[in-house]
Amino acid sequence: MRIALNSVLVEDQEKALAFYTEVLGFQKKEDIPMGEFRWLTVVSPEDPQGTELVLEPNAHPAAAAYQQALKADGIPQASFSTRDVEAEATRLKEAGVVFTTEPTAMGETVLAAFDDTCGNLIQIFQAD
Repeated sequence: MRIALNSVLVEDQEKALAFYTEVLGFQKKEDIPMGEFRWLTVVSPEDPQGTELVLEPNAHPAAAAYQQALKADGIPQASFSTRDVEAEATRLKEAGVVFTTEPTAMGETVLAAFDDTCGNLIQIFQAD
């Protein structure tokens, strides 16, 4: 068994697609119309056949409430790994990304968190 899909709730799929591809650098994998919304996934260019991240609409009231509660409490919706958190944070800040937690050493890990402009906090981390 392996993880094939994971979802992140988003307020606007088109805005999320732009942020996750143009700013974060993921690649669009699937984009299938499904009524009012789309089955929209992105993947890491480092592993295009790997786990897909579903940009899931937060249209259900429970989903929107859950998303808002996590953000209000400072809890990231998702975590992505990187080889160098400092360098990645610098690159993202230059692209206009707002960080809520600057790169911080936590034991053997360095992590940071930022606003994805789609209703979420996202964490990046680097393991030593």
